[in-house]
Amino acid sequence: MTIWEALAVFAAGVGAGGINTVVGSGSLITFPVLLGVGLPPLTANVSNSLGLVPGSLSGALGYRRELRGQRRRLVRFGAAAAVGGLAGAIALLALPSSAFDAIVPVLVGLAVLLVAVGPRLSAAVRARRPEGVRHPEGGPGLLVGLALASAYGGYFGAAQGVLYLSLMGLLLDEELQRLNAVKNVLALVVNGVAAIFFLFVAHFDWPAVGLIAAGSVIGGQIGARLGRRLSPTALRVTVVVVGCVALAQLLIR
Repeated sequence: MTIWEALAVFAAGVGAGGINTVVGSGSLITFPVLLGVGLPPLTANVSNSLGLVPGSLSGALGYRRELRGQRRRLVRFGAAAAVGGLAGAIALLALPSSAFDAIVPVLVGLAVLLVAVGPRLSAAVRARRPEGVRHPEGGPGLLVGLALASAYGGYFGAAQGVLYLSLMGLLLDEELQRLNAVKNVLALVVNGVAAIFFLFVAHFDWPAVGLIAAGSVIGGQIGARLGRRLSPTALRVTVVVVGCVALAQLLIR
């Protein structure tokens, strides 16, 4: 790796760390760069997963104020994310990429739509829900949805945050910024579980891992400062725009 290639990977890590903290989809920055500097797709994917772990931690710490009072929720959702993330990591090595890639654009497109219409859809669901059957934490359906989104995250992870925000925004009566804080923790869990699994069964490019890790830590702090200042409407618009860009790139590649 030349000095210019190393700078490009580091810069991609900064960008990915920032955008992952605010919305998600940071892998759409780092993954193409890693391919561009000559890494094989599988090596690029697993190196990217491990490199983004420190950035996820940085972003979660940046949102620690919004995490207050959500410990029980984090434990429940984190357990579902860990199971899903491990399943996705196993699928990455066991299944042909075409089997999963076919559904990825559909998932991202649906997630963007749910984020865009989330407030109205949530209000309609609450209005039609009979008294006494409301689930304060989203119920089993949310846990299953988060586990499936985490399986996708363990497999590749682009727009994983959009999936999380769309699911939680639809099924939880909670401020979007607090849900964004939860999203960052779930991304940390999934990246961490997948990275630990890959350590035993896959080959990493350690210079790339180190450069992405260093950049994503910086980006995570920048993203937390910027993201926490966005209004709910601005954050929702940002999620939709980034999700649309992610969808377009997934359809083109």
